[in-house]
Amino acid sequence: MMGHTHALSGAAAWLLLAPALTALPALGGPAADLAPMVAGVLSPGELIAGALVCAGAAMLPDLDHPHATIAQTFGPATWVLSKVVNWASGGHRHATHSLAFAVAAGFGAHFLAGRYPVGRDIVVILMIGLAVRAIGIGIPGKTIVSALVNIAITAGAFVLLQSRGVDYLWLGFAVAIGCLAHVVGDCLTERGCPVLWPLQHRWLLPWKIGIKTGRTFEVKILGPVLSVVVIGLFAARLMPVAA
Repeated sequence: MMGHTHALSGAAAWLLLAPALTALPALGGPAADLAPMVAGVLSPGELIAGALVCAGAAMLPDLDHPHATIAQTFGPATWVLSKVVNWASGGHRHATHSLAFAVAAGFGAHFLAGRYPVGRDIVVILMIGLAVRAIGIGIPGKTIVSALVNIAITAGAFVLLQSRGVDYLWLGFAVAIGCLAHVVGDCLTERGCPVLWPLQHRWLLPWKIGIKTGRTFEVKILGPVLSVVVIGLFAARLMPVAA
């Protein structure tokens, strides 16, 4: 799938699942220990931050593709990183497009959120930047200028969220959910994903009915539908809080 489709699916996944996360502590047992991580997730600032982070995290698996949107987000820096990940993961749609990667990314983000504030902030800024880039903000053909615009918008969004007291204790959840949203989305395409990597079997729809990336269905139907879903979910989550 295309970058903006992945980002929208990540935001939608977070907005759908956030209420379920807040309900986990009520189950008791080990789930009760999650209470500090999900407290306040449905407040406006946390909800918006979570949707942005999850949208950005839904781009992470494509870090194995030097020509993907994520590789162009911050100019040469992300391009070089993408080349390294592509080599280390075995190419596009291999290790990073799996359940193992989503879990590892989620645990890594959670570790940073709890232990290293600077590392946490770097992850958050990167995720917001990926989300901003994925929705199409930039200047076609102007990679460096687009990167600078992205950096400015990302910095502004991060400062605004900091002013709202967002604590990001839920960061691991958002990153893992975003990565999983990407994997599920690519499983719906004609190429599928090795969900249980290192097993090489690819999960995909049968009978060659998978979505063809960048074609009419994704661009003119799926993308607009996801946009409406995200807007509707934001309205449903935020309006009761504002009332």
